[in-house]
Amino acid sequence: MTDGPKTGRAQAPMTAGSTRPAILHGPVTPTLLRLALPTVVVLVVQTMVGVAETYFISFLGTEALAGVTLVFPVLMLMQMMSNGGIGGGVSAAVARAIGAGRRADAESLLWHAVVIAVMFGVLFSAAAFLFGPLLYHALGGRDATLNAALTYSGLVFAGSIPIWITALLSSALRGAGNASVPAIVIVSGTAMLLALSPLLIFGWGSFPGLGVAGGGIAVVIYYVLAALALALYLRSPKSPLRLRTTPLEGRLFKDILGVGLPSAVGTIQVNLTVTLVTAAVGHHGADAIAGYGIASRLDYLQIPIIFGLGTAIVTMVGTNIGANQAVRARRVAIVGGAIAFGITQIIGIAAAAFPNAWMQLFSDDPHVAEMGALYLRTVAPTYGAVGLGLALYFASQGARRVVLPVLAGTVRLVIAGLFGWAAVLWFGSGLATLFQIVALAALAYGALTVAAVIWSRMFHRGHSSSIASPSSR
Repeated sequence: MTDGPKTGRAQAPMTAGSTRPAILHGPVTPTLLRLALPTVVVLVVQTMVGVAETYFISFLGTEALAGVTLVFPVLMLMQMMSNGGIGGGVSAAVARAIGAGRRADAESLLWHAVVIAVMFGVLFSAAAFLFGPLLYHALGGRDATLNAALTYSGLVFAGSIPIWITALLSSALRGAGNASVPAIVIVSGTAMLLALSPLLIFGWGSFPGLGVAGGGIAVVIYYVLAALALALYLRSPKSPLRLRTTPLEGRLFKDILGVGLPSAVGTIQVNLTVTLVTAAVGHHGADAIAGYGIASRLDYLQIPIIFGLGTAIVTMVGTNIGANQAVRARRVAIVGGAIAFGITQIIGIAAAAFPNAWMQLFSDDPHVAEMGALYLRTVAPTYGAVGLGLALYFASQGARRVVLPVLAGTVRLVIAGLFGWAAVLWFGSGLATLFQIVALAALAYGALTVAAVIWSRMFHRGHSSSIASPSSR
């Protein structure tokens, strides 16, 4: 018994690797976890490297740590937009093309992704250089803290183009069902970064320490090498997709950006929320910023896990939608959401129960630890709602219906970002009230995303979001 009727396309279904039969017909949970595991491992490793870099920079003092914390929301905006936003559009488009049997389109989408990566990389570099000083000052950066922020930001965002290329090439491979190669490339690179970062920050022998600048330079070197390695693989005969120049077509840009741009708006909302909350925290001083920055790093621990799971959800939902198996796509969304909720809720309960175990890894300042522990006790219990919402958001990318889940993110922005910011600046609320508002916003986001998926009926039988190639129209 199949999950839905299979449409007769002009082209026979293509084989993009051994994962395609399992994606369309295998047991959902093992297939989902098998696809997700390489990316989850990669992103957890990357997150740990980010944590390690925070640890290294903490030895430079509170001002340096606070400066890097100010840059972190903007850097995460770019990384989330390139991986989960536009990258999600790339993965979903490639998966739908594979599910519908459109090999030529799947490979053309790869070149279109490179063009998009260059465009967005240039945009982020220019924006960081032009508006970074104003932004970091508005977020509370002053004197040594502001100087550290500008130094780190200037170097990291100089490497925006390789960051975008790495993200979109990895997304295309994951959409084709190959998560192993991006995993190998990124894990190898993070091992190098873990060794290079402290060397550049603190120096070694006659090599001088570069301080905060060393951390930024290490990040750029890592992404340049990762982008090069992925490009070389995609030019090799072993790749399921071949990277080559193709004529640019509006319908293929539409297939990527039709999902990618609304999803990018969603990532902007997430990071604008973080930025506004950071700005509100900044009114309580550098210790509060440092404490919040350390604690909120744990928030981002759930994002790599859910993003890894989410890339598998995008691939499975997109491939099944392309093959007109909407019932199976819905099953994937339900199973993925349940797994995401369970993982993130366990993290949240542990963090709320033992907040000092996390805080003491990075600071022995009791005031900094107190600020961070307050955040974790208040917000961490709502991690499950965020995990569930993010998983269903990824499912909506695969189904090419992301507008309502993005609107759920808008509500979260209004509650946490705007109401929280206003509570502190206009009504003089303390950090406890601010963090309670952030927790309320997380619960609202999870509930509204579930409602959005149900309301949109995105997985009703017969739904197909594939854009037909010229030969099959």
